[in-house]
Amino acid sequence: MSGVSTTSPRRLPGWAAALLTFGAAAGVLVLEIAAGRLLAPFVGVSLTTYTGIIGVILAGIALGAWLGGRAADRFGPERLIGPTFAAGGIAAIASVPIVDAVGTLGLGGEFGGIVALAAAGFVLPATILSAVGPMIVRASLTDLGTSGALVGRLSAIGTAGAISGTFLTGFVLLGLVPTRPLIVGVGALLVGVGIVTAWGLGRGRSAALLGLIGLVAGAGLVAAAGASPCLRESAYYCVAITPDPASPNGRTLVLDRVRHAYVDLADPSVLGFRYVRWLVDASAPLIEARGGDVDILYVGGGGFSLPRYLESAYPESRHTVLELDPVVLATARSELGFAPSDRTTVIVGDARLSVGGLPTDGYDLVIGDAFGGLSVPWHLTTREFLAQIDRVMRPDGLYLMNVIDGDQLRFAQAETVTLRSLFEHVVVIAGGSPLGGHAGGNLVLVASHEPIDAADILARIRARGDGGELLSLPADLAAFTAGTPILTDDFAPVDQLLGR
Repeated sequence: MSGVSTTSPRRLPGWAAALLTFGAAAGVLVLEIAAGRLLAPFVGVSLTTYTGIIGVILAGIALGAWLGGRAADRFGPERLIGPTFAAGGIAAIASVPIVDAVGTLGLGGEFGGIVALAAAGFVLPATILSAVGPMIVRASLTDLGTSGALVGRLSAIGTAGAISGTFLTGFVLLGLVPTRPLIVGVGALLVGVGIVTAWGLGRGRSAALLGLIGLVAGAGLVAAAGASPCLRESAYYCVAITPDPASPNGRTLVLDRVRHAYVDLADPSVLGFRYVRWLVDASAPLIEARGGDVDILYVGGGGFSLPRYLESAYPESRHTVLELDPVVLATARSELGFAPSDRTTVIVGDARLSVGGLPTDGYDLVIGDAFGGLSVPWHLTTREFLAQIDRVMRPDGLYLMNVIDGDQLRFAQAETVTLRSLFEHVVVIAGGSPLGGHAGGNLVLVASHEPIDAADILARIRARGDGGELLSLPADLAAFTAGTPILTDDFAPVDQLLGR
């Protein structure tokens, strides 16, 4: 009979249901992993950051599953699947300018600020993409007698997609593609999948229009958001270089939101940060006593300002630097004047693993200056790691460690008591009195099996005009660390101990 419509929505084939379920779940997890890098310049990278992101994404998944199921029952899944995919892609693209805009408000790195920023950028795309799953189940269901098998199969496929998205992003994509183009590209791909799906289910015109509008709007939002604050992005950091307006040769290395190093391109003797001068003053007695003929190990390179200085100041010295990030090393070479001689070796990789391959009793001086955000990576704080430091350090050597803490100094106390469990002599250098409070910020911890001349170190610090207080008497150290647990591989709550 003429005039009868033949364009009613078609049911979803099993293979299409599997692919769409896999893709939606993978998209959510790509966004979750990439969110850590997108948020890092504003809130840093820490356990707290990833806890907030994971919680927000899980909330979006739960909300999306509930809303998607209700919508599928009320409106019919065939008309919703394609447009929902496209809308999820648009929301993913929009997350980039949203995070940039909200991040500039300065919400801070506390729990509330992290959750607010993550929610602003990612709860909507996670919710929309997670609504696809119940719609696909509803569109695929033809027999209640096999509904359990159908739901179980699609759930397993979705989980496989989530695993694939996690591994692909963390192990491959973030090392190859900058974060913003990655998120925008994934969003555009989701929009394309939505258009194709809607077309195949008989809803092509509306989905195509929605996708076109969304891509244009998303491109405009991304363009309006401006350029990335990163000079380079790596798997670990947003790397930026800030020129010093007071000095044509001054440069500051910024990793995520933390100033990691200051260098003078023309003069390695310029030490811009007070804690670096403390490290120099604490190590000078040992180096001078050995006529500069020392082997020095650095746990963390960053801007390489300290290796530059000590290599220049002591021509007989030899240096080994453990640096996690090859992009940071490349930046130090190209932007920060790091041009090591044949007396300096750089080993790229995680310091905990690299230390295991170093020779026993190989170093006179070990300097720990590795950070992820504001905290020392927890696995570089424990008694087990310090035992490895003790192994590679000569019996009369010296270990120096830079830490950052708040006024309560709970992390500094824990690290001090952990050092004291291995080394007979420990000194704490702080900006104020550690026993009187108000000593937060950078602290330098000094440890050795041999007595440490605290008076000499303090005299050198005062001669520079740098303020600082030393804690060295056993009774004072015992009072400082009273009731504080030793950090171990089984218990090292570094992020929780930090006073933020």
